[in-house]
Amino acid sequence: MLRIITANLNGIRSAARKGFFEWMAMQNADFICIQELKAQAEDMPAVPEGMHGYFHYAEKKGYSGVGIYSKNEPDRIVEGLGIPEIDAEGRYLQADYGNLSVISLYLPSGSSSEERQQVKYYFLDKFLPHLKELKSSGREVILCGDWNIAHKEIDLKNWKSNQKNSGFLPEERAWLSHVFDEVGWVDVYRKLHPEATGEAYTWWSNRGAAWEKNVGWRIDYQIATEGTAQRAKSAHVYRESRFSDHAPLIVDYE
Repeated sequence: MLRIITANLNGIRSAARKGFFEWMAMQNADFICIQELKAQAEDMPAVPEGMHGYFHYAEKKGYSGVGIYSKNEPDRIVEGLGIPEIDAEGRYLQADYGNLSVISLYLPSGSSSEERQQVKYYFLDKFLPHLKELKSSGREVILCGDWNIAHKEIDLKNWKSNQKNSGFLPEERAWLSHVFDEVGWVDVYRKLHPEATGEAYTWWSNRGAAWEKNVGWRIDYQIATEGTAQRAKSAHVYRESRFSDHAPLIVDYE
């Protein structure tokens, strides 16, 4: 059994104060992919005993950044996509183990301004060829992370009122449909839970008691090559404790 967790921490030091590492120690996960570190190397909590930690930091302090904790040392680590303006924001980290690649990914959000929305579209344009390349590499791959896109109406509570908002724009959703339907990647949670609504949400706004009312969005995914997706046996969103405005997504693979 292979257990993989993905969690946007919205600041690793904040999540640590809220008990994330104590919780993590009890999960017996093989990989924990984390996003939005909001930290530099010197700020990071110690890597938990028995784990290895790898990180791709943003150049800007207190911003973005991704990481992977793993039980075993990888054969290779790839930091970034080789695109300087994207890599400066610390959004992609790949760990290779034999024929398996585990990737921690944090797509830009476009909700703060039109300028950031254009940055998001730029990322999507540049990332698609990489997704195609990964898919045709013959490797088994799992992309974990915050994609900042709710794919379908089932994936957020208030879909009608969000159709003109970043994260649920027609162009973003069409891009994700292309990733699944044309390129051939598999949305692992959706494969196991095709009809799930409220229990599928992974992010809640800090406004308007969204968490308490479960007015959420499903924007955190584990997206895999078909062979790996076929081996997924269970997937659930952990909501018993709150470490961030996102909740961890846990998937067990055979």
